[in-house]
This record gives sequence, C-alpha cells and structure tokens, in this order.
Amino acid sequence: MDTIDSYHKSANAAAYELVNPGGGGAAVVVCDHASPHVPPEYEQLGMAPSSFERHIAYDIGAAEVSRHLAEMLDCPAVLASYSRLLIDLNRGRHDPTLVMKLSDGDIIPRNRLVDPYQDRDEFEHRIRHFYEPYHQAVSDIVERKLAGPLLPAVYSIHSFTPAWKGQKRDWEIGVLWDKDDRLVTPLIERLEGAGYCVGNNQPYVGYIHGDCMSQHGTARGLPHVLIEVRQDLIAAPDGQKRWATILADVLRDIAHSVGPYEIEHFGSRNEPVFGSV
Repeated sequence: MDTIDSYHKSANAAAYELVNPGGGGAAVVVCDHASPHVPPEYEQLGMAPSSFERHIAYDIGAAEVSRHLAEMLDCPAVLASYSRLLIDLNRGRHDPTLVMKLSDGDIIPRNRLVDPYQDRDEFEHRIRHFYEPYHQAVSDIVERKLAGPLLPAVYSIHSFTPAWKGQKRDWEIGVLWDKDDRLVTPLIERLEGAGYCVGNNQPYVGYIHGDCMSQHGTARGLPHVLIEVRQDLIAAPDGQKRWATILADVLRDIAHSVGPYEIEHFGSRNEPVFGSV
C-alpha cells in the first residue's frame, strides 16, 4: 500500500498512467479507481489521511492487477492517477455522484459545493483537467487498436470490500455487464467451472448510465466487461499476481475460442441507474 506522504502527487502529473502503451494484444485494460492520490492544492479535500487508505478513495489492489494484466496480455492499460474522491471516472458526467460529498460515512469537505449548481467553475475544472483527459486517453488507445487487425476487448478492473454495512460478501469475483454478454457468459462459465464464487452483476450492477464501459464499450459496440475482485484477495502482491494470472489465462482462452469479435451494438438497459461501483 502507498504511504501517506505519497498521496500528495504532483498537480502537474497526468490525469492518467499508461502501462505498456505499445502492447500488441487485442485488448485494452482500464482502471478507473487505481489511485488514492489528490493534487496537493486540494489539501486532501479536507479529510484525514486515513481516509485515503480506505476503499472510498480507491480500489485496493486493482492498479497492480491491471499492470500485471497489461504485461500478461501484452496490451495497453490506462490507470487513473487521482482518487475517485476528487472525481469519479466511472460515472457519466451528469451523474450526481460524479463528485461525492459523502462516502461511506466520511464527509468530503472540499466537495461540499462542487456541483453544476453551486461551485460550477470548480466542477467544470475537475471535468476538464481530470475526467476528460482520462477518457480521452482510453478513447485514443481504443482508436489505435481499431486500426489494427483484431477488434479489441475492453476489460475494466475494480475491487470490492469483503463486507458492506455488516453483511459479508462471499463472492470472490464479480462480473458486471449491461446487455453485451459476449465476454460475460464464457467468463462466468470458466470461473465457476474452476470453482470460484462468482457474482453475476454482483456486488454491483454493470449498467450505470454513462459509466466507463458505457462510453468505451457499449457505445462503440466493442466486447467489454467490468471485473470486480474482492479486496482481501488482492491486498498483497502475491494475491495481485495470482488473480491477474487467473484472469489472464481465462481471458486468453476466451479470445482464442470465442473471438475474433465484430462490432455489435446491443444497446443498454432502459433506465439510467446510478450506482456505487
């Protein structure tokens, strides 16, 4: 885990990190909640340093799993450089939880007025400087892949807490999706066949209106899936590499047995759903 001092990442750093950008594999990995950092001028958003060690700030272990996957699949990965508490990159720009004011009991003082109706300037500043550059980077990588011989699959990597509001979560991994099941069905079949406890659109739903997969998968007609791994399984380096290996082996098998894919537009479930992935 990063140290508290490292949370004060330079404000001049890019809003995203590219891993293996020249990777030749027919895949793109994204990690929207990779980082607990905030630029120093935001003064930790007025929160205690301990808040940035919690799941409310980032998806524990997800960045490392994403980096391993980029290497194992020989594909590019785009990782967020800043915390979801600054702005949530896995939300549509009109989602009311784009800039959270309260998260799992923690008040976020510097976000109190940041919305389109109060401090609109700061709201738009965060969109321009953190949200749009990340999604443009994902779009650029996808466009580069589309110019190649094989249609890319898009994999979004997240992690979830072992319990929520006192309720234990037995799933080891969650597979989140909207209406495109090209990757979903074989992924769930293979993981369950290997003995893993798999959540089908659990512990969250995969059809949040305007989220990352909506923008870069559904809207483009690309095969895509959001994968959630339980945080206690990937909190340490050995678990991170183990689960990346499990996923890489399964995803390679699916690509070889089910692909190559074509652009297909499955649409989305009818009503916008605002969630907490």
